[in-house]
Amino acid sequence: MPFQPDGDTRHSLTAAHQKAAAFLGLVCAEPPVFGTSGTTVGRRAENTWLRVSRSSCHRAPRPTGQGALGAEQLVPASVPRPRLHDTVDWTEAGWFYQADVFDLVGPAVSSTPDLRDDPGLDDSWWTGLRNAVAGIAEAPSTKITLRQTWVEEVFPKYLGIPAPAEIDRTTGHGDLQWANLTAAPLKILDWERWGLVPVGYDPAVLWVSSLLVPEVADRIRAEFADILDTPAGRVGQLIALAEMLQAVDRGYYPELAPLLAEQARELTGVTPPQGTNTGLVR
Repeated sequence: MPFQPDGDTRHSLTAAHQKAAAFLGLVCAEPPVFGTSGTTVGRRAENTWLRVSRSSCHRAPRPTGQGALGAEQLVPASVPRPRLHDTVDWTEAGWFYQADVFDLVGPAVSSTPDLRDDPGLDDSWWTGLRNAVAGIAEAPSTKITLRQTWVEEVFPKYLGIPAPAEIDRTTGHGDLQWANLTAAPLKILDWERWGLVPVGYDPAVLWVSSLLVPEVADRIRAEFADILDTPAGRVGQLIALAEMLQAVDRGYYPELAPLLAEQARELTGVTPPQGTNTGLVR
């Protein structure tokens, strides 16, 4: 279940997109596409893609070295992604708007973060993804994605265990799920959350997003075994599971709930607490 905007938000985002297109001199075609976060809208503009996002005005201006602009400047060119060509920001009615013009790329593997069917990705795609994750890790970053205070809150609430006192981190994408990956060829989309993530977190997010398709989930575990099958990688898995269980608790991904809970129990030996919509029967 994607996070879709309500009618007022859709209207506001659409109007902001039209404003950005006019300012940048772009002519857009085809219907708008609202992002799974519920705060973005994109539309084709000839051979580019104009994406507009909205957030609180307190987030203005863009932090140096972060988000899509920071990724364009700091992430190695070898990492496959739509390249950024132009940007414009503004505040209006208490909101901060960011407009970015990217390369036009093919559709995402899935219209939602979670995977429902095997996309039939070949060996070269998986090799490319491994190389991309390694390439992202080479980029410098000072932004912490998923802070320790959040981890300390969600571990006992959703996993039934104390949070780790220390978390090993590496530079990562921060939202490596199926709505942010293309198939032919591989491109990694949406760089708003990239930064210092727990080791193993990126492949773990993709893994928990794939549990409805066991053959793909198993492939992820095999491809990233050298990361996931380490003490730090185990923590990364638990963080990804806790984050997704939190989404379940908020009403999203109900079909994933029992699978997430079972994986959490296998990793911790503890049944996730009651009251988190896991679907487990004690």
